[in-house]
Amino acid sequence: MIEKIRTLNKITDVGVVAVVRANSIEEAEKISAACIEGGISAIEVTFTVPGADKVIASLKEKFSEEELVVGAGTVLDSETARIAILAGAKYIVSPGFDLETAKLCNRYQIPYMPGCMTITEIIKAMEAGADVIKVFPGSAFGPSIIKDFKAPLPQAPIMPTGGVDLENVGKWIKNGCVAVGVGGKLTAGAKTGNYVEVTRMAKLFVEKVKEVRRSL
Repeated sequence: MIEKIRTLNKITDVGVVAVVRANSIEEAEKISAACIEGGISAIEVTFTVPGADKVIASLKEKFSEEELVVGAGTVLDSETARIAILAGAKYIVSPGFDLETAKLCNRYQIPYMPGCMTITEIIKAMEAGADVIKVFPGSAFGPSIIKDFKAPLPQAPIMPTGGVDLENVGKWIKNGCVAVGVGGKLTAGAKTGNYVEVTRMAKLFVEKVKEVRRSL
């Protein structure tokens, strides 16, 4: 339980989770390293990446626990979740809610972050022990939806993914999100091999979250 709390604290402290999608193990590792250099220690390696479990294991070897808290994303079922956990994933993220995945994560005390789009889904996920609710896709709603979710469910810890960018990240945080998940808007530079740009964007996202939190 202590390890689980430590993982959640690390994620919420930085407030930004880098969603890493790539075409190869090498590209995924480079993107992750660039994000870490930019101050984002929470890396979500999606299982759309070929050899995602190998990427997770490799990152665990190359970076210390102080530098990195690595998780697995696009986890659709408990079988994939177990593979990710055995590779070293410290948290599991899904695009939707899956009860068997929730049970498995609870069994091993690994934080589970399922994707939800409605109040009913959020309640169902929380009752099953979900630790953070991933509002997904955030682009379908925008930051204003968070206040609507938090009105009847003020206790819900929410992290949007999809539709988060530098222009609106402050609004997501201000409206009550514990963190945000950012993919393409953060890692776009990797498409042209510009990992310096990925690092620059990471720094901007981290600073923006800090700035908004200081004003609250």
